Amino acid sequence: MSNAIDLSDYDVPGRGRGILDVIRWRYLLSLLIQKGTATRYRNSVLGWTWSYVKPAAQFAVYYFVMGIILGLHQNVPNFAIYLFSGVVMVNLFNEAFTNATDSIVANGSLVRKIYLPRELFPLAATIGAMIHFLPQAAVLVLICLIVGWTPSLLAIGAGLLGILLVVVWSFGLGLLFAGVNVRFRDAHNFVEIIRTFSTWTSPVLYTWVYVQTAMPSSLFHIFMSNPLTVAVELFHVGFWDATVDNGHGLPPHFPVYVLASLIASLVVLIAGQLTFRRFERSFAQDL
Repeated sequence: MSNAIDLSDYDVPGRGRGILDVIRWRYLLSLLIQKGTATRYRNSVLGWTWSYVKPAAQFAVYYFVMGIILGLHQNVPNFAIYLFSGVVMVNLFNEAFTNATDSIVANGSLVRKIYLPRELFPLAATIGAMIHFLPQAAVLVLICLIVGWTPSLLAIGAGLLGILLVVVWSFGLGLLFAGVNVRFRDAHNFVEIIRTFSTWTSPVLYTWVYVQTAMPSSLFHIFMSNPLTVAVELFHVGFWDATVDNGHGLPPHFPVYVLASLIASLVVLIAGQLTFRRFERSFAQDL
């Protein structure tokens, strides 16, 4: 009689299928999201009000400098909506990217003690950033409705595609830097630099027309292929264009830029997953 034990139903300890394990561990993912949301403003007097105060203060500074002092409000109709629709997208990227990068280090005690798919942490951080993005988006929609914006399938579709681009792009970058950040804490400094570039190299404080006239066409194509740039322009299409009579329109070949940004986001997502799994083997020791 054979004493062999069938081990086919058991997993190899400490190894999983990466992002594909999210469906299997979706209950734990929901708990991590709830934990991040509940502790975000713990012991805070204003609480969730900060989700409105911080972007409002940021918008006020940008509008005062770029709109009033530099006079862009005279060249761009409804400049306040143009500016705010771009600011909320950049804020979504910055928060999702930063939180995903820090997610493994911030949950080091769990990572060291038990096994679970480590991708759950950056994914929960990214979804948490989306939740905190919703109040800003609600304010944007309310302002647009006040000035005469009428929802349409084009506007809603452009907005949703812009959000999808930012989420995939930031999650891919977050996976990549989250893995590296555990062993090399310098990665967090690179994230801060990327955040600074994302704010000033996206058509938020200015229009793409200024960029097209200021740089060679080859560099302009690269600029417009950036997923965050495309997402900002999609949000402009969704919310700003319908509130003005004579906007600047979309740049030539914009559908090509959308396709290029989608491909870039998927490539970064795959690269981020491979890098994350490469460093995942030594998370417990490095933490």
